[in-house]
This record gives sequence, C-alpha cells and structure tokens, in this order.
Amino acid sequence: MLDPRLGAWRERADAALARALPDPQSPPQRLHAAMRHAVLLGGKRMRPLLVYAAGDLFRADEAALDAAATAVELIHAYSLVHDDLPAMDDDALRRGQPTVHVAFDEATAILAGDALQSLAFEVLAATPVNDSVRVTLLRTLATASGAAGMCGGQALDLAATGNGGTLSVAALEHLHALKTGALIRAAVRLGALCGDASNDDLQHLDRYADALGLAFQVRDDLLDIEGDSATLGKTAGKDAAQDKATFPALIGLEASRARLHALRQTMTDALAPFGEHADALVVLGRMAIERDR
Repeated sequence: MLDPRLGAWRERADAALARALPDPQSPPQRLHAAMRHAVLLGGKRMRPLLVYAAGDLFRADEAALDAAATAVELIHAYSLVHDDLPAMDDDALRRGQPTVHVAFDEATAILAGDALQSLAFEVLAATPVNDSVRVTLLRTLATASGAAGMCGGQALDLAATGNGGTLSVAALEHLHALKTGALIRAAVRLGALCGDASNDDLQHLDRYADALGLAFQVRDDLLDIEGDSATLGKTAGKDAAQDKATFPALIGLEASRARLHALRQTMTDALAPFGEHADALVVLGRMAIERDR
C-alpha cells in the first residue's frame, strides 16, 4: 500500500519546480521552453520524494525540503538532457516525449542542461537553513553531481559501451554507484541534513540509499529487456543494441532478480532503527524494485 504522503509530496515538488523555472514568456524563450520541457513533462520524482521522506524523519522544515527537492531534481533533469544527446546515448524518447535535442535542437539542449545545473545550485543556496547547513547541502549535491559522482559514472558508462561483456560485476557496481547511486544518496542526505540528522542517522540512511541506488539500476536493466517503449516512456532494448554492461548481461536474469531481493533486505535492515517513522522510505524502496517504468 502506498503511503498517502507521497502524493502530497509529489504535488509539492511539482509546484516548487514550476516556481523555480524561468518564465517561458521571458527571453530567451526557446531556452526557457526547453528547460521546462526537460523538467515538467512527467517523471517519477523519486529523488524529490526521497528528500521529503528523509526530511520527514527528522521533522525538517518543509520550505527547506522544497529547495533541496527542487535542486536535486533539476540536477537529475539536466543529466537526462545531456545523457540523451547524440554524443552520448543518442535517444529520441524520454518520459514518453521527444527528448530535448529532438524537440528543440542539440545546441539548445546543451544550454538547457547547463542552465538547469546552474539553477539547481541557485535554488539550494537560498535554502532557509543556517549557513553551516547550507554549505553542507551545497557540498553534498556538488560532490554527487561531479567527477566523483554522476559525471564520473557517466564517463565510465561511455567507456564501457560497446564492450560491456568485459566489465566485472564489481566494476559495474562501482559505475552505477557513481552514475545513479550518488544522486540518490545525496537526495536522502539533503533531506536528513535539513532536519539536523546525527552522523549515526546519516550512516544508516547512506546504507539504505546505496542499496536503493543499486536496486534502481538493476531494475532498470531488467526493464530494458522485459519492458516496452510505450510503458517505459523511453526506448527499450538499447542496452543490448549498444553492448552496454548490465546486470542481466553479466549475471543473468534470475541472478539479477535475486540481487534485487537481497538489496531489498539491506534497505529494510538499514531503516530498522527508525521503526515506523521510516515507512515512506520503505515504500519508496519497494517502488524502485517493483516499478514497471
């Protein structure tokens, strides 16, 4: 059963994102329209929901969580815009809509991604928390987004494309810990930091988030094989076509499903110290594993 708070948090995140994005009627209109196309046309909002759920554990101020949720989703959106470019994954479909470079043009897509990244830190810098916490929030998101996180993981992914079968499982896990897991871990941390979580609390949440990030990617790999483009909202079957390193390719379908089960248990164990107060995080972990898109 879904936690009723998730729907309210998603609406809150969508409203905060719409407020943060520039007016589409103000110049440069084409750039602003591309930014809104990248952010507002759907999406699971997993990362903002993680911010709210983690912050709720520590009764964080919702205005602070709005800023953190918006910032992490803007970073995610920028990464998807650039990931879809011809120089990277060269995809024409995202969230059931034309990708930004298809709907607009390649140069506009690059600028839109750059502008979304800058906007994320502008929003986060205005988070209504004390200065020391704000600096920690900025450092957390910057580290997760750069060479030690998402961008580094994307570089490893590009290097492995075309020779995915040569990668070890450990190397694949490291790749996805950076590409996918770093931003998920940051989302959980941002929410918890807004509520002044202790270092011990953060360690439990990091363990949960690390398992969630890997589970999210294993499920993605399975969906690329078992799903269809209409349901996924993006092109299915591209991993195999591009000879990408995936968990099903390296360990097989059944072992991948078993790995999901083990990661689910890891998440449950990590959240156990929080009891029923972590129910929303439990539900989000289950959604990541059971989703069909």
